[in-house]
Amino acid sequence: MRVLFPIVVLILAGCGSSPQPAVKTTEAPPATAPAPVKDLTSLLPSAGRVSAKVVPDHILDEPKLPGGTLGEYAVGSKKYQLFVVESDNAQNAALMLLDIKGALQNPEYLPNFGGYFGTHGAQPVFVFAKLQYLAGVAGLPQKDAEPIARTLAARLR
Repeated sequence: MRVLFPIVVLILAGCGSSPQPAVKTTEAPPATAPAPVKDLTSLLPSAGRVSAKVVPDHILDEPKLPGGTLGEYAVGSKKYQLFVVESDNAQNAALMLLDIKGALQNPEYLPNFGGYFGTHGAQPVFVFAKLQYLAGVAGLPQKDAEPIARTLAARLR
C-alpha cells in the first residue's frame, strides 16, 4: 500500500486541469495620421482667390488621394477651386493622376495637356500632373478650366 500511495498521488496530480492559456487580444494597430502636408498656397494664383487652406488628407474628398492645398476662387459669376498636391517625385504624381482618373466619371484624356477632364461627384474636374505635383481645376467646364489650368501649371516649378 505504501508503494501505491505515491503512484496514486502522482497520477491524480497529473489529472488536474492545466491553466488556460492567456487569450491574446488582437487590437487593431493605431490609425496612422496622414503625413504633414506642406502649405502650397504660394503656388496658387492670387487673382480671384477668396480663400486657401491645407487639406490634411483626401483632397477633393477622394479616398485615393493624399492631402494638399485647395484654393477657392470667385471671378464674376464663376466659382471654382484650384488644388495642388505635392508628392515625392514625378512618378508618384503620375500614379496619383491615374488614381483620380479612375475616380472620374467619363474621363477624357487631353493629349495637348497630358491630363484628364471628367466629373467627380457632381462637379467637373480638370486634372494634370507636372513634375512632382498633381494639380487641377474643379467646378468649371473644360473650355473655362483649361486656360486657368495652364496658368496654374506655369507656377509649378
